[in-house]
Amino acid sequence: MGRAFEFRKARKMKRWSAMSKAFTRIGKDIVMAVKEGGPDPTSNARLRAVIQNAKAVNMPKDNVERAIKRASDKSQGDYKEVIFEGYAPHGIAVLVETATDNNTRTVANVRSYFNKCDGSLGTSGSVVFMFDHTCNFRINAEGLDPEEVELEFIDYGAEEVFADEDGILIYAPFESFGAIQSALEEKGIEILSSGFERIPQVTKQLSAEEVADVEKLLEKLEEDDDVQYVYHTMQEVEE
Repeated sequence: MGRAFEFRKARKMKRWSAMSKAFTRIGKDIVMAVKEGGPDPTSNARLRAVIQNAKAVNMPKDNVERAIKRASDKSQGDYKEVIFEGYAPHGIAVLVETATDNNTRTVANVRSYFNKCDGSLGTSGSVVFMFDHTCNFRINAEGLDPEEVELEFIDYGAEEVFADEDGILIYAPFESFGAIQSALEEKGIEILSSGFERIPQVTKQLSAEEVADVEKLLEKLEEDDDVQYVYHTMQEVEE
C-alpha cells in the first residue's frame, strides 16, 4: 500500500472525527459552496459533494437544508479560506486550514496557540511544500473490485485505490477532483463522501514525551471553531 493508505489508517484517531466538529466544518463548507455556485445541488458540484459528506457523518437532513437556506440569504457573511504554516516543538511542521469570517481574530488565535505551546508561526510557503495536496473519494464498494476501479480511473488522475470496511477509497492529486467526480457520477457509482487532504511527504518519529508536546498544540488548534483541518509531519501510529 502507498502513502495515502498509511496516512488514512493513521488518521483514524479519536480526535479526527469528533461529531460536533464535523457538523461545524460541514456547515461552513455549505455556506462557501452556496456562495460560490448557488443553492441548487444539481447545478453546483461543490454543494453536491458537501451534502454527500453531511450524509456520511449522519448530519440530519433538516440541518443541511437550514444551512443551505441561511447561506442563500444575502445578509449571511461568507467564509474565507486561510492557510497558516508553522512549526510545533521538535521540528514538526504544521499546516492549518481555516475558514473564517474574521481573519484578525483567527490570526491572533492561531499565533497564540503556537506561542503558548513553544511552536512558531511561519510565513506563507514555509512548510506547505512538505505536503502533497490530494483529493479523495469514498465510493460504495458493492459490486466493484478496487483493482478494476484503479485501472478505470487512472486516466482521470487516480493514483491510489484501496478498500476498507466502509467502501473503496480513491486518492488523486488535488487538481483531479472535478474530473473524477464527473466520471463517478456519469458511471452511476455512488459517492459516499469526498474531500481534500494534505499528506506529509516525510514524517518524523518522536518519543512519547515529545509526542505529548506536539499534541498540546494540535489539540488547541483543532478545538478552535475557525480551524477546519490540521496536518503535520509527526509520525502517527494507529490506535
